[in-house]
Amino acid sequence: MTARILIVDDVPANTRLLEARLVAEYYQVATATDGFQAVTTAQDWQPDLILLDVMMPGMDGFECCARLKDDPQTLHIPVVMVTALGEPAERLRGLEAGADDFLTKPVEFDTLMARVRSLVRLKRLLDEWRARGETARALGLAGAAVAMPLVQGARALVVDESDSGAQAVQDALARDGVVVARAGGSAQALELTATLDFDLVVLSLSMTGGDPLMLASQLRAADATHDLPLLLIAEPEMRQRLLRGFDLGANDWVTRPLDENELRARARNQIRRKFYQDRLRADLGHALEVALTDPLTGLYNHRYLMRHLRGLLDGKQMTSLSVLMLDVDHFKAVNDDLGHSAGDQALLAIATVLRAQTRVFDSVARYGGEEFVVVMPGSDEQEAGVAAERLRLAVEQMVFEPEPGRPRRLTVSIGVVCGNGTAMPEELLRAADKALYVAKRGGRNRVEFLPPTQESRKAV
Repeated sequence: MTARILIVDDVPANTRLLEARLVAEYYQVATATDGFQAVTTAQDWQPDLILLDVMMPGMDGFECCARLKDDPQTLHIPVVMVTALGEPAERLRGLEAGADDFLTKPVEFDTLMARVRSLVRLKRLLDEWRARGETARALGLAGAAVAMPLVQGARALVVDESDSGAQAVQDALARDGVVVARAGGSAQALELTATLDFDLVVLSLSMTGGDPLMLASQLRAADATHDLPLLLIAEPEMRQRLLRGFDLGANDWVTRPLDENELRARARNQIRRKFYQDRLRADLGHALEVALTDPLTGLYNHRYLMRHLRGLLDGKQMTSLSVLMLDVDHFKAVNDDLGHSAGDQALLAIATVLRAQTRVFDSVARYGGEEFVVVMPGSDEQEAGVAAERLRLAVEQMVFEPEPGRPRRLTVSIGVVCGNGTAMPEELLRAADKALYVAKRGGRNRVEFLPPTQESRKAV
């Protein structure tokens, strides 16, 4: 997963070292030498992550972070503060300024990369919700942009077999008005999260009754909890288990002995993001359902698709995007043989499959008639190809029987094109349509690509 990373440091040697390591991992990197330049660059470039030094002349990292988090243009960008100061008070000051993490020099690179991957995943998800919100506001279907909410009244689940360990976490979170429940092990945690809504799970990796990392994996795999923030607590020597937890989708961690204020600050950050995402989702739901969805399938309609594509391609944060155009094979025969009611049932069944088989931040639209479009932000050709083949196979394997004893096999042909911020929505859709035509002409029930270079030559 590539991303844009802004490094802010007034020491050129530090900047060059971090830049070289990140570029070697295929990240796009920009640099700033002071807080003022950092704020301007963040507004203009819209990075996915900011690595911010604390000790700088003019405007130090704490003030810079606070300005970034007070600006609606940049408040959603994760900030990792990097400093030679290791005192708990300084770390807490950074977290309370809105930083998402606080690393001490010399930075251990594996730890940094684990943080980077986790924060970029979260940023991409929030970007998609924010883009959808901007689309709705542009169409006059939503109010002002949503600000980061307070955490009072949030619900947290502490998973720890140790009574004293669980109580320490409960007491700390209760000071911020968080309502805390406790599970003594994995089985109880899964039962509680399946029946109750939580805004945060705090999971101890020190439990001996079962594998806590297996629980983290199960929470990420379950529909009800795959977006639920997960905060790990571990002993200092459990570094490898913490890194593995991040690979499994954990959002943050703290180590023992617990600093109560640091725990509270990290928990607040995760809960606020959860509330922010939930609010965006709720506000968009009603407005888009009324004005921007297809009444038959419940998918987005053509109007939303065009506006959303334009917003993504105009956004400074969008570096890659794939468009999949799907057409139901021999759909006229379905209507002729089984009637138009059965044809509607077929479209609804296929729409249900498409929705179930795409990522939460992908957009699926009914383009017209028996055609559908899937927009995949941040995906390259390989990822789009895997997704297209998954959708094709899911439709082919779908059981469709509009009337008892009258099963009908349904298939789709799919055209795929990958673009970037320089393309126009109409160009991408035309390219996807051309690829779809090739798939139809090649025998149907297949996936075809239009190479980006080919489309670029046509546009010249």
